[in-house]
This record gives sequence, structure tokens and C-alpha cells, in this order.
Amino acid sequence: MSFISNLFHKKETTPQQGSVEEFVTIVRVYFQASMAVQLGVTNINILNDMALFKRMLKIPTQNNKLGISERARARKVLMDDYGLSEDFCRELDGSVKHLCRTQMDIKNYYLMFQGFSAELFGVMESQMGVRFRLSLLYRSLLRKQVSKVIHRLLTQNEWKDVSTQKKAWNVKKYCEQLKFSEVWVSDFTYNIMLGAREDRRRQLRNKDKK
Repeated sequence: MSFISNLFHKKETTPQQGSVEEFVTIVRVYFQASMAVQLGVTNINILNDMALFKRMLKIPTQNNKLGISERARARKVLMDDYGLSEDFCRELDGSVKHLCRTQMDIKNYYLMFQGFSAELFGVMESQMGVRFRLSLLYRSLLRKQVSKVIHRLLTQNEWKDVSTQKKAWNVKKYCEQLKFSEVWVSDFTYNIMLGAREDRRRQLRNKDKK
């Protein structure tokens, strides 16, 4: 699970299909497109992921307004390719609307989302025992295990390990600030884990070819 430590460090290469980086990038594209729509952004260069997404897929600008077509396309990818519901996208829209009142708030949102993700997967990493690793073999078992851990994370107040407790408290605080529900966090985490599984399989296949 070494992907956790550099989960949100951008690479110069195009994310591979089904990878952790691809999923995280699409989520970023979605909330950046939502920012563009809600804040009336005209300078696409301040929304790097959306700008790259737009250029790669040659998405036309709708009604001379950035974000409308890009958000619709990203929503389609999240729903069709990752099986996420409309509610997942609505929560991202609501999160952006709650925290981004002006374009000056965009950078703070990035930092908050990155902090949330780092703390979340710091806890997940500490909770991954043998049972959790085995669950990576089966999607239904993985989803059940992820939901169980996320529920504990967002409802349990005391942890045996002080470091884990601090991270858990930070995650809950971030969720309150970002307006993310337990269901949203579970869906986000589950797709990250699926991507991690594919990344691991890809690494093993590449190793076997050498």
C-alpha cells in the first residue's frame, strides 16, 4: 500500500486506466469543474486537472462558460466507470458551494481536500490487517470491510493507538468542514482500494515480464 504516501503527488505521465491516480484525478476534475461553474472562473489555468481533462478529451466550452461540459463529462465517468451515484457528485457540489465563496478560496479547498485524504488513508493503512488484505480479492468483501472501517473511523472516539486516534479525529473534523457523509467517504475509499488492487496487479505483471 505504498501508494498512500504519495497519493496526491501529481505525475507528468497520463494516469493509467483503473489506477488510483486516475480515480483521484477524475474526482479533482469534478470539483474543479464545479468551482468553475459556481464561481464563474474564466482563467482555466488555475484549474490544472480540469484544463488537462478538457484538452485531452477535446471538450467544447458550453455557452462560453467553463465547467459546465467538463463537469457533465466527469460525472459520466464517475457514474459509468466507477459505479458511483448522483449523490456522490451532489455532495462534491455542495462541498464546493459551502467552502468556495470566492476564487481566493480555491487554494484552501485544495489543501483541505489533500489533508483529508492524507489523514484518511493514514488511518486506513494502520487498520489494514490480514483480513483486510484478503478482502482485496473480492469486491463484495472489500466494500463490506471498507464500510465497516469507515463507520468506526467516523463514530469511534477512543483508539488504542494515540497516533491513529489523532488521525481519526482529524478525519472527522475534515468531514465536518467539507460536508462529506459517511456514505461518500466509504464510496471514495472503496474506489481508491479497487485502484490500489489494479495498481498492484499491474506492478506484478510488469515484474513478471522482466
